[in-house]
Amino acid sequence: MPHLALVTLVVDDYDEAIRFYTDALGFRLVEDAPRPDGSRWVVVAPDGPGAGTGLLLARAKGDGQRARVGDQTGGRVGFFLHTDDFARDHARMLAAGVTFLEEPRHEPYGSVAVFQDLYGNRWDLLQPAG
Repeated sequence: MPHLALVTLVVDDYDEAIRFYTDALGFRLVEDAPRPDGSRWVVVAPDGPGAGTGLLLARAKGDGQRARVGDQTGGRVGFFLHTDDFARDHARMLAAGVTFLEEPRHEPYGSVAVFQDLYGNRWDLLQPAG
């Protein structure tokens, strides 16, 4: 059955992005392989069973791509990180220096708070209701 395997996230630097996603968000490094053109194939994904879609961390090339780093969705929340324990992961991420843009909210659909990644892209940390 088809599934969404990867989403590209344009970054300034491979190593700083790997550190942020693995150390601050708790993702695992799936692959980091050099490519013939001098770039790298870098994939990170949430850790744990059934983690789902990974992120392909792609270093920006040229002014057009560099202008998109941190603003890939025009300031909207573009990424949704689900958790089974909001309080645990919110506290862990705060301790790791992640910037939350609001206090946690409890909505009919679940517990949620917007945070930004190291470049400013907006994410939801979300524990779905249920």
